[in-house]
Amino acid sequence: MASNKLDPIDRQILAELQADGRMTNVELAHRVGISAPPCLRRVRTLEEAGYIKGYHADIDARELGFEVQVFAMVRLTSQAEADLALFESRCRAWPLVRECHMLNGEIDFILKCVAPDLSSFQSFLTGELLKAENVANVKTSLVIRVAKDAPGLPFDVLEGRLKRNA
Repeated sequence: MASNKLDPIDRQILAELQADGRMTNVELAHRVGISAPPCLRRVRTLEEAGYIKGYHADIDARELGFEVQVFAMVRLTSQAEADLALFESRCRAWPLVRECHMLNGEIDFILKCVAPDLSSFQSFLTGELLKAENVANVKTSLVIRVAKDAPGLPFDVLEGRLKRNA
C-alpha cells in the first residue's frame, strides 16, 4: 500500500511511533487526536500491512565497545541473479555486516560494518569478505565521525509533498 493510501492520522501514528515506539497506546491516541480503541486498531492494521516492521531500541554501539564503523564497497565478478542472491545471503549471515545495499554503477554492494576494533574488522575482511566466492574486490572507508544519524523517515517532507499533490 502506497503512502498516499494512508490517511493523515495513519501517517501521524507512524511518525509518533517512529519518534517513540515505547509510548502507550493511550498516549499515542492522545497525540494523534483519537480515542484509544480505534488507535490500537489502526496500529495493528499498520503492522499487518507491513508499514511497521518492528520495534527496536536505539543502542549506542560505542558504549558497548563497538569502536569501529566501516563502509565496504564490494564489486562482484558476476551479477547474475543467483550470484547476487548468494552474496546477499552471506551478508545476512555475517554478524559484523549491519546493512547491505545493492547499488547501481561500478560498485555492486555497499556494506555498513561494525567491529569492536580494527583487528576484528581486518580479520573479517581478510578471512571472510575477500575470500567469499564471486567477490572481485573490496574498497573500505573507515568512519572518522558521524555528523548525522537520523533513523526512520522524514514524515514532514512526505506530508508537504502530499499536500502539494492534493
